[in-house]
Amino acid sequence: MRIIVTDDDKLVALSLKTILENTGRITVEAMASSGEEAIALYSSLRPDVMLMDIRMEGMTGLEAGEKILSEFSDAKLLYLTTFNDDEYIVKALKMGAKGYMLKQDFEGIAPALEAVAGGQSVFGDKIVSRLPELMKKSSEFDYEAHGISEKERDIMEAVASGMSNKEIAAELFLGEGTVRNYISTLLDKLGLRDRTQLAVYYYTEVKK
Repeated sequence: MRIIVTDDDKLVALSLKTILENTGRITVEAMASSGEEAIALYSSLRPDVMLMDIRMEGMTGLEAGEKILSEFSDAKLLYLTTFNDDEYIVKALKMGAKGYMLKQDFEGIAPALEAVAGGQSVFGDKIVSRLPELMKKSSEFDYEAHGISEKERDIMEAVASGMSNKEIAAELFLGEGTVRNYISTLLDKLGLRDRTQLAVYYYTEVKK
């Protein structure tokens, strides 16, 4: 099996190369020390699996992975990191990574690479136990990502419930003009035309 190791810590990369090649089943074709280098090496070598760190100077491993997958949809990426971070795990899953291992899962790296090369998805034990909770979290609407404030959220819910601007103003102790401004801002942020679309969006995207 041919792999590329990407890690901006050269000592870590060399250690991984030694450990993996000692199995006699894995060949480290190249080592990249940045996200940009990983993209270039993947494009030229097309390895069976890309083993990649996440946090690196400049382009992160996740950013590099997204670019690789956008050009090579069949790419098999296995992330190896010291960071047991919910956001990273969910993003890696959503973008199509085949695995996410913590560097502490030392003995499981080679078997994980072989499983990924064989078409399986692999996640470390600590991560597997948390996947149901993480994926449940990831399905919730991300107001912050859309730049929607708590007050705008209240107004969106009120519009979806069928309240008029006057009723919303009374409910939230605002002027009708202020309510209109909030609704206009929400429409701009979400790329919608009118309050009807806002209500539909709320029930199809926010409360799905």
